[in-house]
Amino acid sequence: MFIHTTPEDEATGEVGQMYADIRASMGHVPNFVKAFSHRPEVLAAWEGALTAIRDNMDFRRYEIATVGAARGITSSYCMLAHGSALMREEMTVDELEALARDGGGVSDEERAIFFFAGKVSRNATSVTQDDIDELKSFGLSDTEIFDISAAAAIRCFISKMADAMGAQPDSHYLGLPDALRDVLVVGRPIEDAPA
Repeated sequence: MFIHTTPEDEATGEVGQMYADIRASMGHVPNFVKAFSHRPEVLAAWEGALTAIRDNMDFRRYEIATVGAARGITSSYCMLAHGSALMREEMTVDELEALARDGGGVSDEERAIFFFAGKVSRNATSVTQDDIDELKSFGLSDTEIFDISAAAAIRCFISKMADAMGAQPDSHYLGLPDALRDVLVVGRPIEDAPA
C-alpha cells in the first residue's frame, strides 16, 4: 500500500465499524477496504450506489459485466474478486479462464456484454450506436443496457482507487489454479503470502 492505513487492531469509530461489517460479511478485511480507512463514508456511498445497480441485475450478468470492465482497466483485484464469485456460483474454472482470456466460454449475448463493459470502462467515448444496437439484437432493453453501463462505470471507481493507493489483491488468491490466476492477474500482482 502506498499510503498508511489504519491497522485492524487500532481501528475505532467509523473505521472500526467498517472493518467489523466487512469482516462479518467476507470473513476478512480486504486490502482495498483498508485504503478507505481515511474516508469510510466514501466506501459507504460507493456501496450504496453499487447496491442500487446490482439489485436490478441478474447475478451472472452483473458479474460478467464487472469482469469485462475490470479487464478493460487492467484491475487484477476486481478480476480476481469477481472472477472468483462467478466460479463459486456460475462457472467452472475452464469457463472462467476462457471468459477472462478472450470472452470465450459464454453465450454470444454474454460475450457482447463482456466486451461492451470493457469498452465502457476503458474508454466510454469509444461506444457507438453500433455497440448499443448489437446489445439490442440480443433483446436487451434500454434499461438493461443502462444497467450494464452502470455496472461497468461504477467498477472504475473502486478499481482505480485500489490501484491508485497501491492495494494489492489479497494473498488468498494465490490459492487459485495457476492458469486461472495467470489470466486474472492483469495489473497489480497478488500480495505475498504472510510469513
